[in-house]
Amino acid sequence: MRRTLVLCTALLATTAMVANNEQADTAAVRLDEVVVSASKWRQNISEQPKRISVITPGESLFQNPQTAADLLELSGQVYVQKSQLGGGSPMIRGFATNRLLYSVDGIRMNTAIFRSGNLQNVISLDPFAMERTEVLFGPGSVIYGSDAMGGVMSFTTKNPVFSPVAGKVRVGGSATARYSSANNERTGHFDVSVGGRKWAFLTSFSSFDFDDLKQGSHGPDDYLKPYLVERQNNEKDVAVTNPDPLVQSPSGYSQVNLMQKIGFRPTGQWDLQYAFHYSATSNYARYDRHTRIKKGLPQYGEWNYGPQVWMLNQLTVQHLAGNLFYDRMAVRLGVQRFEESRIDRKFNKTGRTTTKEIVDAYSAGFDFTKNVARHSLYYGLEYVCNDVRSNGTETNIATGATKPALARYPQSHWASYAAYLQALFRLSDKLNIEAGVRYNYYRLSADFSNNDLELGFDPKQSNHKGAVSGSLGLTYRPSSDWLLSVNAGRGFRTPNVDDMGKLYDSVDGAVVVPNPGLKPEYAHNVEVGIAKTFGTFLKLDLSAYYTHLDNALVRRDFLVNGQDHIVYKGEDAKVLAIQNAASAYVSGFQFGCCATLPMGFGCNMQLNLQHGKEELDNGERSTIRHAAPFFGHAALTYQHDNLTMELSTRFQAERTYGDMPESEKSKTEMYALDSDGHVYAPAWITLNLKAQYRQGKHLVLNAGLENITDRRYRHYSSGISAPGRNFVVSATCLF
Repeated sequence: MRRTLVLCTALLATTAMVANNEQADTAAVRLDEVVVSASKWRQNISEQPKRISVITPGESLFQNPQTAADLLELSGQVYVQKSQLGGGSPMIRGFATNRLLYSVDGIRMNTAIFRSGNLQNVISLDPFAMERTEVLFGPGSVIYGSDAMGGVMSFTTKNPVFSPVAGKVRVGGSATARYSSANNERTGHFDVSVGGRKWAFLTSFSSFDFDDLKQGSHGPDDYLKPYLVERQNNEKDVAVTNPDPLVQSPSGYSQVNLMQKIGFRPTGQWDLQYAFHYSATSNYARYDRHTRIKKGLPQYGEWNYGPQVWMLNQLTVQHLAGNLFYDRMAVRLGVQRFEESRIDRKFNKTGRTTTKEIVDAYSAGFDFTKNVARHSLYYGLEYVCNDVRSNGTETNIATGATKPALARYPQSHWASYAAYLQALFRLSDKLNIEAGVRYNYYRLSADFSNNDLELGFDPKQSNHKGAVSGSLGLTYRPSSDWLLSVNAGRGFRTPNVDDMGKLYDSVDGAVVVPNPGLKPEYAHNVEVGIAKTFGTFLKLDLSAYYTHLDNALVRRDFLVNGQDHIVYKGEDAKVLAIQNAASAYVSGFQFGCCATLPMGFGCNMQLNLQHGKEELDNGERSTIRHAAPFFGHAALTYQHDNLTMELSTRFQAERTYGDMPESEKSKTEMYALDSDGHVYAPAWITLNLKAQYRQGKHLVLNAGLENITDRRYRHYSSGISAPGRNFVVSATCLF
């Protein structure tokens, strides 16, 4: 940790940090920027007491993220965990998974089976289709409801462009081809927009194909996988020598994304848009399970996620009225379908278990804004419901015979009803106060009779409760170059089907069983922020926060029919269940700096330090699992005419065994081992060089060399190593 801090300090003193995605122009050091994540309406960021990070299309085009998870990392303030190449689980201020909220064009993406374990759902989004990505830090439950405890990731996709002139058609779009060497990536994308005065259409399509990922040559040998599992003559599994231990096999996968939008503007006051989104992956291996060893042999012959499919049909109606009740109205209706499955088979066993989950999610949101004098009111209603279907099948791979197996979830229905009100009081040109409140009522019903397992309660269960959240914030701008903010908020998460009804083997020798008697958990957050600009060349900003998690839903020992062990999948297993049984806290700071320098140079940085503790079942406290070690990034940029270059670094501090969460200390397959044989997360730092050249208005060429020193490293809590030395090249045609 000390070595990394010294290195970072020296780097900051000599260069500066991360490249401004808009190439370090003077706009980068302003305190004013328009955002939509805070209220679902366009607002000036200087009026917001919450910290918000914005990722622009220019940054995405320059940095070339492979997935939407990698896109979030461009902010320098979101830490992403990966258990496999086809993954990406964001971690924000000590929170992750179902304690973070995903929003796509104002539609809630979280479902009733979002779990506390790592989530891959964000990779269903297409980074090429994004017009804007915003990350709101801290509780956002007043606007977004349940799950918005640690932050909100708001994705705004591209819209069709209307023609400003009647009788003329406006056509535009782009096409991109990209290659990366570390996983032999072959990616292609195109989008085209055709718009008239009243009608406009947008089509976007992307195809991604990744081979197994190769890690770096220099780093801990603990990350190497010296064997591969092969099935010989369909009779037995054999561990054979991996011809290249740097290649993390199996990890490759493919994915397609499609987006179609139709816009209609009958008058200047009405705007209607229909959107269709579709994403599907191939099967992809959960790499960390393929590295588990039991009694000297691989634990699994197979462990794959089946195709992850996401589909969204959305109708958005916006009305600009200026009547007594609202100035603007937005109605967002959404129908989503999520499909996912898990396929596993123990080493040298013939029984392959497949569990499949389908969630149909329906949502209706009614959002309004009204200006009263110089003040603004934001209010609305929201209805969300999820229908969950789950089944399990066991297939004998030798005979092909199938039989029912335990389903992961009960057949369930989860619904949420909510109303919210938020007000922005502009007391003067310098002082604003924002206050909001939301009431949520949820109802969950579940039928466990699809599993023939004696659980000690009626197979038909229900749970319903209310939850209240609120926020109060202040922004003060004593002069045009200072911005001070204070904010307090309460976020919440209502128990979902994954909490109440999940049945799965979390770790070797233990099984998590359903628990119907759960209540909401709450996060209470306080933060202060300060931002200062120096002319048009330097901006500094700092946020410090403290969050207390109360009534936390955590895994604890449990009893089934008075027994603490049951037979699960033919083996004796310790019984665990999700329970309201703990408290936790997270504190930290986020610091940013960006500057424009003479002769076309620019620099930017982001530093993130967080510390958290959670209560264990024995009353002791442990490091909270999703509080990442100190991390950040840094870069020096240069721009001249059509050429932009960036020399950057990304880094993470060490996490020693003594500072590891208790839940992580047994995961020897994921971490390096110290001199005492204990797991720890080593510090790492990468050096990267990228360049972009714009040939006229229609051609953009990108090339980059990532991880130049070929370091072998892993993000904290990850089960797969990051890419080794990686050459990236892409060409984009704009028309």
